[in-house]
Amino acid sequence: MLVIDPAALTARENYQLLTASVIPRPIALVTTLSQEGVLNAAPFSYFSIVASDPPLLSVSVQRKQGVRKDTARNAVERKAFVVHIVDETNVHAANEAAASLPPNESEMPRAGFTPVASAAIEVPGIQEAKIRMECVLEQAIGLGGAGEQEPACDLLIGRVVRFHFAEEVYLNGIVAADRLQPVSRLGGSDYAVLGKRFALERP
Repeated sequence: MLVIDPAALTARENYQLLTASVIPRPIALVTTLSQEGVLNAAPFSYFSIVASDPPLLSVSVQRKQGVRKDTARNAVERKAFVVHIVDETNVHAANEAAASLPPNESEMPRAGFTPVASAAIEVPGIQEAKIRMECVLEQAIGLGGAGEQEPACDLLIGRVVRFHFAEEVYLNGIVAADRLQPVSRLGGSDYAVLGKRFALERP
């Protein structure tokens, strides 16, 4: 085995190793609302489930030179955000939403997304997503950095207060993966779709 000390690598080199090793990663397309009423949309693959009782999700938003990105700032200020699952029908639009735009400009028109009102929070969702989850912010944790340095990222923990499922993917309480057609993130510019699947009974 090749042994590498991450402390001897640049941040970019560590990023490349991590994102090419921890694969596949589901992609959260997150909408937030600024204090000025601008609807922000951005995709994040540093995303996972934290707990199911209560239902908690995590989204890690990397800072840029110590400065919070719009998603993290808006989520902290509004205490709410919406998580959408990226699938084959909207992955290109989600990628467009990754463009760096000024805070006063929404990514929604650029990506061709349609805002839709949420049921329990003030932040709108995206109509084109087959799954969306309205979240209230449980915690925002600044992580990374050393000494007096600003944190390297904001870990957002959201509690799901409403699930929304397109009828074609929700079958008797189960989400049909073949109908959802989720897309995952790999290293570099690569993505992946569902491939060969198999089941294992837990011991």
